[in-house]
Amino acid sequence: MKVSEQATWLKLGVDAWALGWQAPRGMGLRSARIAEGGPAAGMEAWLMLSEKWQSAVEIQFDLLARGPDASPAATTRRTLAHLKRKVAANDRRLRYAIDYPRK
Repeated sequence: MKVSEQATWLKLGVDAWALGWQAPRGMGLRSARIAEGGPAAGMEAWLMLSEKWQSAVEIQFDLLARGPDASPAATTRRTLAHLKRKVAANDRRLRYAIDYPRK
């Protein structure tokens, strides 16, 4: 493996690691919202499942569109970028949607 390939995979590993640190916060916020119950909880659960399905379809479509000649590193990079955008969007939405109790 060439040095440039090693650097590419090292960067992808760091990107995956960073995503692994960012995702649990969104999971916790989402779990808290679902645990509150009520109509908002049902909507959040539905949104969670629909986002998962949509992401899976988008990633698979991207893989099929790029064909069998796509490099594993490029495919991994595009997949991580897609997931990072989704996680960041959910994190922003959930952080600013929390209603704090008024004193």
